[in-house]
Amino acid sequence: MRILLIEDEVEFAKALRVALGRDGFVVDWVDSVSLATEASRSRAHELILLDRTLPDGDGLSLIPRFRADNPGVPIIVLSARGELLERVAGLDEGADDYLVKPVDLEEMLARIRAVRRRPHELAPDEVNIGELVFDVAFGEAHVRQTRVKLQRREKSVLTALVRRRGRVVLRESLEEAVYGYDDAIESNTLDSHISRLRRKLSDVGAGVEIHTVRGVGYLLRAAD
Repeated sequence: MRILLIEDEVEFAKALRVALGRDGFVVDWVDSVSLATEASRSRAHELILLDRTLPDGDGLSLIPRFRADNPGVPIIVLSARGELLERVAGLDEGADDYLVKPVDLEEMLARIRAVRRRPHELAPDEVNIGELVFDVAFGEAHVRQTRVKLQRREKSVLTALVRRRGRVVLRESLEEAVYGYDDAIESNTLDSHISRLRRKLSDVGAGVEIHTVRGVGYLLRAAD
């Protein structure tokens, strides 16, 4: 899952990125309203963590932009402005949740899990392809009741492919799903993730195939 973190407190942002990274998330970090507006146009993020007090404005002003660019994206406000009226304002503006700083990490992770369970999109929680059962919200794969052990970026690749199963996913779209803004991407890195993912799915008899569309991208479908 790819998260957009909008936070101008450098040490807090760094700590969050490390903690969320350990939990399997890709985190892009920006520190202003203007940079967040640019990031929103990419439509690459599946969850927003939003500070209110930013150097160029109130973070709540971004919510209509997020809703227009990426309808249904969950938004959690992280703010030191914790008075009742401030919290009500954040929720009324359209945030899905409002956490007051200092934030307890375990509580924040629980809140993230909670908003991900909500039906923001009219899409199934689980997708069945061949023998593969894939939980889209949590990036978990099972074959005949057995969990398939996947690394973080393998999960991101499989999530993107499952969401567009039967259709070609552009290489650029997969790279956006897998890598953060600050990640260095070598030319064959994505191919390595795809290769390992193919092998793991084949080893457990998932009954799916990942086809390479040369020069374009990849396609996931049930095996013949």
